[in-house]
Amino acid sequence: MSPRWGRWSTAQKQRLFTLMALLGWGGLAIQLYLILLGRWMSDASLLGGLVNYFSFFTILTNILAAAVLTCAADHRESTKCQAFFLQPWVSSGITVSIIVVGVAYNVLLRQLWQPQGMQWLANELLHNVMPVLFTLYWWFFVPKGLLRLRHIGLWVLYPILYFACILLRGDLLGFYPYPFIDVDNLGYVQACINASGILAGFVGMALVAVGLDRLSGGRARPQA
Repeated sequence: MSPRWGRWSTAQKQRLFTLMALLGWGGLAIQLYLILLGRWMSDASLLGGLVNYFSFFTILTNILAAAVLTCAADHRESTKCQAFFLQPWVSSGITVSIIVVGVAYNVLLRQLWQPQGMQWLANELLHNVMPVLFTLYWWFFVPKGLLRLRHIGLWVLYPILYFACILLRGDLLGFYPYPFIDVDNLGYVQACINASGILAGFVGMALVAVGLDRLSGGRARPQA
């Protein structure tokens, strides 16, 4: 763990990570409930609701973030979950992704609707609370000085593959989860331009993460 909060006991860290994970899973559960409830009330397919639920980059990324926090809260040592998700390059890539989720929503989508009640709560948890909490987790608890530029090449596979799958799914089913990649309304050229802009922002954030990692790692090593 990072030396910044090195005075925290293992039990204190586990309680903190558990609370963070519960907030993440809670937001995901509320959103799933609302989607399925809406489908049920409109006599639409619940299976279709599940498919739509897992079509959102926000949902997939929050699942990954909640999984990392769940692994961090696990007191057992060397589980398969920890062996993968707690690797600094994996947690860092998820951090970049969830920051992009928060920024993209607040810049591009927030003004398009005004959710109320439970939908507002789910929205805030998934788009604002979790991006902030997971970034704090990364900054304070993920070991630094281990990232390399080559990791960015691995991280960008996630949004690229996501966009490719969404284009294929949209072509087959006519549903696009985000208006800025809605091919039916924008056409392929504009949708690809918009997606490229998001990807450029992703790469920019990834470069910042690697730079901060090196800076922080360089400062931490003399203290060891």
